[in-house]
Amino acid sequence: MYYVDKDLFFPPVSEADEDGILAIGGDLNSERLQLAYKSGIFPWFNEGEPILWWSPDPRMVLFLDELVVSKSMRTILKRNQFKVTFNQNFADVISNCQKIKRDGQTGTWISNEMIDAYCKLNKEGIAKSVEVWQDEILVGGLYGIDLGHVFCGESMFSKVSNASKVAFIVLVNYLKEENYKLLDCQVYNPHLESLGCREIDRDDFMSILKSK
Repeated sequence: MYYVDKDLFFPPVSEADEDGILAIGGDLNSERLQLAYKSGIFPWFNEGEPILWWSPDPRMVLFLDELVVSKSMRTILKRNQFKVTFNQNFADVISNCQKIKRDGQTGTWISNEMIDAYCKLNKEGIAKSVEVWQDEILVGGLYGIDLGHVFCGESMFSKVSNASKVAFIVLVNYLKEENYKLLDCQVYNPHLESLGCREIDRDDFMSILKSK
């Protein structure tokens, strides 16, 4: 396993172990994070532990034309019961992603250090958020890294039913209109699969990531 030092360098993603861990250590400064995402790598670690850098194989992605919107979700969207904004309240979105309770999880990987780092990326126009409002209250949203042709989703939250799905669907429709190539969802989970996401070989993901 590669140990990250002060140099801005990551080894080829092909050197990741079978779990997808490529490197350990380093920091979360803006330059390193941008290099990581552009190289198909992302940080994921527990608070108080060294930073782990991942590039899993296979990779969970959504090809934008493959988005699955259920009949019930179409009805919810038509009702306009939610208001959706882009990049209007990034700090509150990532904070809610940190605090929201999730089934099967006792803690969160979104540390205060990560919040500070991604809020800085937001100010630099790299990290972006989608906010979902109901009666002027933030009830759902998501955030990720915008590479211009690929959006790397990081986390989402929902305080009322379907709010995070609304954020996801609205984001995908926007990315499709803007001719993005895909939405990177990193690792498998059944909720993402229900929305049309699927796993592809890391080599295929890297080919798309490197093409502009």
